[in-house]
Amino acid sequence: MKSFSDSYKDAGVDVTAGYKSVELMKQYVKRTMTNGVLSGIGGFGGLFELDLTGIEKPVLVSGTDGVGTKIKIAFLLDKHDTVGIDCVAMCVNDIICCGAKPQFFLDYIACGKNIPEKIASIVSGVAEGCVQAGCALIGGETAEHPGLMPEDEYDLAGFSVGVVDKNKIIDPEKQKSGDVMIAIKSSGVHSNGFSLVRKVFTVNEQNLARHYSELGKTLGDTLLTPTRIYVKAVMELISKVNVKSISHITGGGFYENIPRSLPTGLSAKIERNAVQVLPIFDVIAKTGNIPERDMFNTFNMGVGMTVVVDKNDVDAAIAAIKAAGEDAYVLGELVESEEGVIIC
Repeated sequence: MKSFSDSYKDAGVDVTAGYKSVELMKQYVKRTMTNGVLSGIGGFGGLFELDLTGIEKPVLVSGTDGVGTKIKIAFLLDKHDTVGIDCVAMCVNDIICCGAKPQFFLDYIACGKNIPEKIASIVSGVAEGCVQAGCALIGGETAEHPGLMPEDEYDLAGFSVGVVDKNKIIDPEKQKSGDVMIAIKSSGVHSNGFSLVRKVFTVNEQNLARHYSELGKTLGDTLLTPTRIYVKAVMELISKVNVKSISHITGGGFYENIPRSLPTGLSAKIERNAVQVLPIFDVIAKTGNIPERDMFNTFNMGVGMTVVVDKNDVDAAIAAIKAAGEDAYVLGELVESEEGVIIC
């Protein structure tokens, strides 16, 4: 007997819409299938067989995150096919910081009303993110929550698992004074600091449609630019040189994230002029009259990730990153200090 419930539908939950969403999203999920996937979507759990070839002591590494209030921009622009990329990026960019390779991903979408076409559009972005990260989308959940949120709104979160050989986990304690910090460029604001962004611009449809000459596009298009996924670049990098630490620059900017990958007694000394700040951050600072210290403590400022290598490996590291399709440059060096980050 086909599953349906008029009583549940009258209460605001249409189970048949959920089934349609699954059917629509299957074409996108199919793009992410890797050799380890043992089950399709629709079951109670996603099955994945790890390929441990060449890995002596496998260690699983997990990460979970959401897209935050950047989703508000998607609501206003009625564009939902990119926030899924952000969701994947926020998870996989975290787990690669210890050298782990992402294996699979699961998403969770909570919505006021299940509109199958919108849900499928969201998942198309998740699938694209998984393709960029080289991992499989093996499951997820879409939950209809009438009364908890407006019918046209949703929230999106995700979870990823990766694997790394215990002997190859990146150990920040091996860093020393004189090591060089390299910046890998971001694509923009990524998925952090949007509460401040929305306050600065008093975000609405009219303001998002404004074209800025500094940006070369509208504010809305700039802000909705997906977070870069650095998996392929980092995997290529660690196969070529000895990487001593990696930081994912998210909420909290330089001052919060960089020290997380530094041992006690070492700080990152960064020349302000070395930072290749993207135009959107200059616009944010100018429009909101935000002090530079706060900007560097909130946003990535154009630096999506930082990696630390020996000074003799700098050229090879930058070449490896660029060969994988990302842009990179020398950001600073490590010095003996307890300050964490020194921008001078």
